[in-house]
Amino acid sequence: MSEQPKQKPRRPPPLPGALKTRLARWAVLVVIAVIGIIVTFNGCTQYVRPNEVGVKESQFGGGVQPGVLPGGYIYLTGPGVTVHRLPTDVQAIQMSASTSEASAHTDGVRNISAIEIDTSDGSKVKVDVTILYRVVDAYKVITGIGKGRLFEDSAIIPKATATLKKNLGQLLAEDFYHEVKRLQRTEAARQELNAALADKGLEVDHVLIRQYFYEQGYQKQIEERKIKDQLVFTNTSAAESAKEDARRRKIVAEGEAAVAVEQRRGEAEITKIRAEADLSARKKHAEGDLLVSLAQAQGTELENAAYEGVGSPNIVAEKMAEALGGLEVIVVPSGTPGGFNPLDVESMARAFGVR
Repeated sequence: MSEQPKQKPRRPPPLPGALKTRLARWAVLVVIAVIGIIVTFNGCTQYVRPNEVGVKESQFGGGVQPGVLPGGYIYLTGPGVTVHRLPTDVQAIQMSASTSEASAHTDGVRNISAIEIDTSDGSKVKVDVTILYRVVDAYKVITGIGKGRLFEDSAIIPKATATLKKNLGQLLAEDFYHEVKRLQRTEAARQELNAALADKGLEVDHVLIRQYFYEQGYQKQIEERKIKDQLVFTNTSAAESAKEDARRRKIVAEGEAAVAVEQRRGEAEITKIRAEADLSARKKHAEGDLLVSLAQAQGTELENAAYEGVGSPNIVAEKMAEALGGLEVIVVPSGTPGGFNPLDVESMARAFGVR
């Protein structure tokens, strides 16, 4: 079979010019409609972020409306209606002598130059201060101060500057080194600032002094004076330490003496107890010896009495016989009238007085 030639795909017929024109018009209309919807949506709605509240204002009637709109929602606004947004989280104003810090701006933090305090002794001190505050009533802020961030320039900054100058100006220059006095004055400034802002819908949480700077000459004098004060304090502390050390040594010596006295007293008590025990033992021994001696004496006395009774000569003769029992040879005269014959028992008994 012979191969048939491949057929080329057919192209769709070109659109007529009228149809192209119609599609282009529809595309333009769709784009215009989308843009119109977006513009209309943006113009008739406004988003209030979660850390903000909104206050409505109508240009055609009613003005600023009481109450606030919670954050985190999109609100429909009619023609001539504006929603003013104010923050609800903590805001900060930093007064700093650092040029780079004073020129920096971040969300929720306003940086301005440091303030200069005229102290009660005629010195000048530059102070870096941080003021932490909150918007507690957005309606009062809008109606009492103005829109936007005007509450910072018209209320917080000027009133805080005046209040800090007044309260910190009551300190001596060197009182800034004294933490208690410095904190007392800053707390007084915070309370006075809150009293001035109470009807404006603002509240100050903290007034923090971060750093302070003296004039160069006065700074040197203060440092020299503080060095002298520290030297005096060191010497005083050394003297007190020496006193405490002497007192400690005295207590140790008294304790050691008391221990030695107690030891001697204990040794004396031990010696006394031992002496009493020895005396008691000797006394008991003496009493025992006395009883033994008395018993022996009584035995001897009884024995003597027995010897003196009936039969005592027989006992004497027996004892004499026992004495002679160990003799092997004895020579005595035997042929004479006074002679001794050991074989004659009767004569020997009579010789010993035995009846």
